[in-house]
Formats: sequence, structure tokens, C-alpha cells
Amino acid sequence: MHDDLARFLRDELGHLPSGSAGPWHVRGPVWLWQGSAGAPTKGSWYFLTIDGDTALAIRAHATNAAAWGSVYVEATIGGTTWRTSLFPSKQAGGWLLPLKAAVRKAERIADGSEVEVLLVLAS
Repeated sequence: MHDDLARFLRDELGHLPSGSAGPWHVRGPVWLWQGSAGAPTKGSWYFLTIDGDTALAIRAHATNAAAWGSVYVEATIGGTTWRTSLFPSKQAGGWLLPLKAAVRKAERIADGSEVEVLLVLAS
């Protein structure tokens, strides 16, 4: 882990999170983002929330931060693998994994579906 990142995490969390550098298996329900009007809009995005120890481990081991603090990953659900970004979420206390339409269609995923994803940090 880079020294600056370790110092930042110690300052923010009071300690360095433990946990592996991945890959990580995450299981949870898919949810549909509600627009500012409180209702889905055309093109609304579906997400999987990643929180807890897995979120801390990703934060500790990610060295590939991109725009808005996002982190590049390779995600696999069922037989579908794709490259995407995890987006930080203060509200969730972790990360949000966006599930694009092609993935949802290929794996028959709908709002509320329980999915298991394998995440690997990408470069």
C-alpha cells in the first residue's frame, strides 16, 4: 500500500482496514436509482451496494482511482464479465456498482433481484 494512502486511511478511520486485496464476492439486492423527482426516469441506472468490510478492503487496496473517486474494477455476474467503475457512496458507507442494461439482460436481472458478483481491481 502506498504510504500516502496508508496515512490517509489511518487519519480517516483511526486504523488501517484489514482484508484481502481481492478478489471479493459480494451478494445483495439490485436497486433502481430514483431520480430527483423520486421516481424512475428513462435511462435510470440499477446498482448493487457494496459496504462493510469489503468496501473498506477495496478502499484500502485501490490504487487506480479515477474521476469522482471512482475505482476501476472487473465485475462478473453469472457468465457475464465487464469492466466498470465503483462509485463512492457516503450514504451507503461504501461503493455503488452500476449494472448496465446489457448485463441485466444477459443475466435476467431486475429491480430487487439478489445477485452475487465477483470483483477484481482493474488497472
